[in-house]
Amino acid sequence: MLIQLVQIEVLPGQREAFVEAFRINCEGARTEPGNIRFDLLCDQDDPNLFYCYEIFADEAALDAHRASAHYRRCIELINPMMRSSRSKRMFQPVLVEGRAAERS
Repeated sequence: MLIQLVQIEVLPGQREAFVEAFRINCEGARTEPGNIRFDLLCDQDDPNLFYCYEIFADEAALDAHRASAHYRRCIELINPMMRSSRSKRMFQPVLVEGRAAERS
């Protein structure tokens, strides 16, 4: 299992356009066979700061996601709306969905 948290800061005035563009990625990712969870979250104190919480079955599933047309289209649309580049953090699952996850 692979868990990733992506931070995206959007330029002022671009929030609604960003959410619509990112919807393409969310809807597409949720249909991928290796996707377990894909959520867009917004910081409650900063309406222009977003986090994408993603869980994929494995590295191959994440690679397939990054190669998908919906991912590429989303990135093309959101890049001009971002204050800076996206930052990503990977996490080791410990307790996911109420079960202890196996360590890799």
